[in-house]
Amino acid sequence: MNTQAKTRVVTRGTVTIDVDQCKGCELCIAACRPGVLEMSTELNETGYRFPLLSPGCTACRACRDVCPDYCFEVFKFDVPIETDS
Repeated sequence: MNTQAKTRVVTRGTVTIDVDQCKGCELCIAACRPGVLEMSTELNETGYRFPLLSPGCTACRACRDVCPDYCFEVFKFDVPIETDS
């Protein structure tokens, strides 16, 4: 019997991340209001860690606005997507 409760996650948008342009400053991690960005353990081609996106993006554009390297493109969904986590 599974005793863990499932949590519904609503994703209202998504981002694309140019991981090879990222210099690993982590400003996007702190700026992400829903907390769905985390730094990878892998390194990009220039030797920096880069952000990874988990479900729950709200397309708020905070990551894009704070990124000094213009690594983010933000897309808002017409209809939110609900998933279990």
